[in-house]
Amino acid sequence: MIKKLLPYIGEYKKQAILSPVTVIIEVIIEVFIPFLMAKIIDVGIKNGDIPYMFKIGGVMIVLALMSMTFSALAGRFAAVAATGFASNLRKKLFYKVSEFSFANLDRIPTASLITRLTTDVTNTQMSFMLIIRILVRAPFMMIMATSMAIAINARLSIVFLTSVPILAAAMTLIILLAFPRFKQMLTRYDKLNSLVQENLQAIRVVKAFVREDHEISKFSQAAKELRNYQQKAEKLVALNMPLMSLAIYACIMAICWRGGNLIIAGGMQTGELFSFISYVIQILMALVMISMVLVNIVLSKASAERIIEVLDEKIDITDEEADASLQVEDGSIIMDNVSFSYSKNPDNLTLQNISLTINSGETVGIIGGTGSAKTTLVQLIPRLYDVYSGTVKVGGHDVRNYQLTTLRNACSMVLQKNLLFSGTIRDNLRWGNPHATEEQMKAACQTACADEFIQKFEGGYDYLIEQGGVNVSGGQRQRLCIARALLKNPKIIILDDSTSAVDVATDTKIRNALRKELKATTKIIIAQRLSSIIEADKIIVMNEGQINDIGTHEQLLARNEIYKDIYFSQQKGVS
Repeated sequence: MIKKLLPYIGEYKKQAILSPVTVIIEVIIEVFIPFLMAKIIDVGIKNGDIPYMFKIGGVMIVLALMSMTFSALAGRFAAVAATGFASNLRKKLFYKVSEFSFANLDRIPTASLITRLTTDVTNTQMSFMLIIRILVRAPFMMIMATSMAIAINARLSIVFLTSVPILAAAMTLIILLAFPRFKQMLTRYDKLNSLVQENLQAIRVVKAFVREDHEISKFSQAAKELRNYQQKAEKLVALNMPLMSLAIYACIMAICWRGGNLIIAGGMQTGELFSFISYVIQILMALVMISMVLVNIVLSKASAERIIEVLDEKIDITDEEADASLQVEDGSIIMDNVSFSYSKNPDNLTLQNISLTINSGETVGIIGGTGSAKTTLVQLIPRLYDVYSGTVKVGGHDVRNYQLTTLRNACSMVLQKNLLFSGTIRDNLRWGNPHATEEQMKAACQTACADEFIQKFEGGYDYLIEQGGVNVSGGQRQRLCIARALLKNPKIIILDDSTSAVDVATDTKIRNALRKELKATTKIIIAQRLSSIIEADKIIVMNEGQINDIGTHEQLLARNEIYKDIYFSQQKGVS
């Protein structure tokens, strides 16, 4: 696990090395100070040698200042290395997530990804900083202080050396029991984040249905579960400090008793006892620090595993073997015996045996009941998902032979959920083409019937869109998304129920403009209302993941029962 994360130290290797180096120097200096203190007591005070006391005291002050300086440097180096490590790790995670296919995103939910990019990386960052500083300092301090204590009085050292393995065993048991609890706690963080994300996105629906109390109750329950798991983990960790404190005070009492007897018997000097106690405190405090770091590592181990899970996630869709020179020549589409399964299970196919030919420049309508896999079908064209079996060809070539950027730049898709980003209308439109001119943007907006309302906004194309496009209507969002897709100048444009929020008159204007302005572009329109596709060159009727029929409006009205049912049910609604 460590090997997988170490490369993300990157350009901060120097600081990651300098931190432990300065820590070691600090420890060497700090361990030498009690030795000098013993000299002041046993030589200076005992003999009444004032100049000697000032001399040694001055050396102690200098050493203390040096120790503080190296401690500050170690802290700075550790902080720079840890924050740099976390920054590199977040960048890699974000880059990896941006490469995810839709199938990858289905496996690791958005809320969980947010937790991993924030809380989990922060936990790992903290552990990394503790490792390169405290976990270097504490063991080295134990070794140095133990050596000095044994050098002063080896027999007295047995008192605290017997407590070390007992405490180490207790710490190990606490860590082993705490780890699974911390892991369960992080899954509850995912659940809590999911609820927050869902509620913030759907806050208007919550308010419209007066469901605030219900959602608050759900959130409270999730927060309570998280609290309970935190308490379960922290209860174990809380045992750590009492155990350490008990060991420290018991050792000091035993040493004072035993050392006092040795002083009376002439086997030890007073300054040596003070120095010895200082070393014991250093040793036991180092053990306390090690236990605290190990507890933090336990928490970060669970976080690190979740981070590595994202980094190791195999990208379902890649273009490593694609032909970089291959370009999409036209908007023709051929599906040959295509089947698809979200779970990649042949016994659970969402699409079955789809065979279909669409000529370049055609307008194709797709209709069918909810769950008939209309959206799934069109998502295979820009290779948002890969087929389970069969082939999908665009422009005469298998979609897997194109580089993803080449294929997707040739296929503009307006999804069911019309999402706009924070920024101006101009910024949002340039997602379709970063280099689009004012004239091109205006032309695309006119085709999408968006220019008429943009001109009414204060600032026009500089009107600021709030997060998610909440300050524009649903129909306006749809038209802006269509305009954004048109700016790509695609070979194929797919409108997935993307005019449902506009009135029939505006829908007709958009279809007429698309037919007039995009003659060479293949237009695929998924719709619930037949008026949106009634003039299409061909209409595909979907039913339970299969193509039920293909034909013109007149042909299907004459022979297809599903189409007739939809047509007459909508006609009744009109009448």
